[in-house]
Amino acid sequence: MNVRQSFLDQATACSNLGSPFTGRLLTILAELLDGADPIGARVLDWSGDASNCGDAVALRLAGALHALVLENKSSELAAAYPPNDVSNADLGSAVGAALRQYSAQILDWLDSPPQTNEVRRSAVLMAACLELQDMFGLPLVLSELGASGGLNLNWDQYRMDIGSKVFGNPKSPVRLSPEWTGPLPPEIAPQVASRAGCDLNPIDPASDALRLRAYLWPDQTRRIERTEAAIAIAANVPAPVEQADASSWLTSRLSPHHKGALQAIYHTIAWQYFPDATQNHCEATIRTAGERATQESPVAWFRMEADGTQDGAALSAVVWPGGRHTDLGRPGFHGQWVRWQGFTCNQP
Repeated sequence: MNVRQSFLDQATACSNLGSPFTGRLLTILAELLDGADPIGARVLDWSGDASNCGDAVALRLAGALHALVLENKSSELAAAYPPNDVSNADLGSAVGAALRQYSAQILDWLDSPPQTNEVRRSAVLMAACLELQDMFGLPLVLSELGASGGLNLNWDQYRMDIGSKVFGNPKSPVRLSPEWTGPLPPEIAPQVASRAGCDLNPIDPASDALRLRAYLWPDQTRRIERTEAAIAIAANVPAPVEQADASSWLTSRLSPHHKGALQAIYHTIAWQYFPDATQNHCEATIRTAGERATQESPVAWFRMEADGTQDGAALSAVVWPGGRHTDLGRPGFHGQWVRWQGFTCNQP
């Protein structure tokens, strides 16, 4: 794919997801990138898949620029960012200056994929896990691949409102209110026995939250506030995220036999960043664990991942014993809407 076109495609996606500023920014960057400059050369000669379904290079660069604003490194750039409203010409001027002045820091950011920990995705995690808990009558052992800062390991600490119904923790400062269609989750209290995750570059929400904040889109105030509240919860409900490749970590994580608990493995918009070998090893490891599953120690693999369409993400699950595959529905990429089918609608 043409790299400049990938920026324009991502700009359209950001605008459609409620961030007109990020749409403008990426459109301007598509024009500004110059192969004669260090950043332009790195981006325009990207060796992998630069698209938003691959290495998400446009979002890497947008995150690097937002980090400069959050760190108060560039007053000119900050003056061009929300809540200020400047012309495209002024925004382009500020961005161009930042690309030149802070090229070393920006190049470092380009080495890592976006790590948003989009908290609204916890809506579908909550729905799936509550259905599984109700189905088996067992507490949950949570394992997240590509967990970043681990904020979506704490879904049971959040509140989800669907109409007049409340799920999760009713007193939580993190409130999820997706536009929901389909059956509702069971109205039961979440029971999480343990939680852990892995990431190649994990983030400690207490000491290194800049990445969690930088990849949020600057004009989405409520999204930023929601993430800040989730970071505060993480200080009291730690969710350990180990620095490890998903395949090796998962082998160790699934080796104990958790009798009396359901092992719930999940990932949200992370699988695309795993090399093929890692994907294959993870799937084989999960299926091996599934073959050992019983009614007293079930295993579930839940996925929310892009599937090449712009109509949100695909939701699917495999549950053992039995290894039955279920299409659970579709959510918006940020969990802002959910078309839920659930497990009960797929029972034979």
